[in-house]
Amino acid sequence: MTELITGIQQVGIGVTDIDEAWAFYRSLFCMDVPVFDDEAEAALMTLYTGGTPHSRRALLALNMNGGGGFEIWQFKSRKPKESGFTVLPGDLGINAIRLKCRDIEKAHQSMKDYASRILTAPDGSQHFLVRDPYGNLFQIVEGNSWFLKNTQPMGGVCGVMIGVSDIDASLPLYTGVLEFDDIVYDESGTYGDLGDEISARRVLLRKKQARNGAFSRLFGHVDIELIQISGRKPRKVYENRYWGDPGFIHVCFDVNDMDRLKTACEENGYEFTVDSDSSFDMGEAAGRFSYIEDPDGTLIEFVNTHKLPIMKKWGWYLNLRKRKKQKPLPNWMLKTLSLNRVSG
Repeated sequence: MTELITGIQQVGIGVTDIDEAWAFYRSLFCMDVPVFDDEAEAALMTLYTGGTPHSRRALLALNMNGGGGFEIWQFKSRKPKESGFTVLPGDLGINAIRLKCRDIEKAHQSMKDYASRILTAPDGSQHFLVRDPYGNLFQIVEGNSWFLKNTQPMGGVCGVMIGVSDIDASLPLYTGVLEFDDIVYDESGTYGDLGDEISARRVLLRKKQARNGAFSRLFGHVDIELIQISGRKPRKVYENRYWGDPGFIHVCFDVNDMDRLKTACEENGYEFTVDSDSSFDMGEAAGRFSYIEDPDGTLIEFVNTHKLPIMKKWGWYLNLRKRKKQKPLPNWMLKTLSLNRVSG
């Protein structure tokens, strides 16, 4: 049967200055290939924006070495509201983005100009932590699936760390509906590798690189780490704030069959809270998107892409709705996205 989830398309990052943030992410993480850059009103998201539609600018950027991208998101019609506290592992919501690298020591060395942002050193570990200027946490790990073969140490998004109140209550969604059925570890203890000494249960779920899906060769493998802490009360990352306010606003999965996914979600008690039904239009990209909430209210987005800008300055777009089978796009076609690269 065709896989429903083919990878992480992007993680939404709310910011107060999209140009400043993207310049930082290009420099540190090589997120330098824009897929779309669009300003519009988020009319369908009023459930999460106080009942009022708000205008926004959204920019999707990729690292062509492989992995998902960043959807950098900024309100244009209101002043974004900061959380007022530093999100810690175990707080309810997306705690960190997991980025892959080829070699942990080389990746650490490549960030030497940002030493003040690095919270932990590898020191024989298989990961280290970095905070961006806006307080967002990134976990750098060694990856095993790559799209391009080059010497650049960093790749794109290969997962997220999500704080939950009850792992056992959350597992059916992630292992069942979302097909993350490979449990890499399920362990409990006191951990200092998350930037703070905490007592926690941690479950790492993995989805190997999908066999089908237009962008599966680009996305590669995906990890979801669920963290349930004890010893302190977790805070809700987006309590009393809007979707789109600063922080990690959602994790977005690329999907093959939205109708079949909707049925699977409904059968397991996860109704779509937002559904564009037919097709959204981002000006430079189009598709169908939907949202569900996990048991703690963390927003999970699904996108089935219909139109993809291949070479924008030539007006070259790929209509994916005409493709009868969900086989991966040829590598040469995906590589043409890099012609849109922005340096600096």
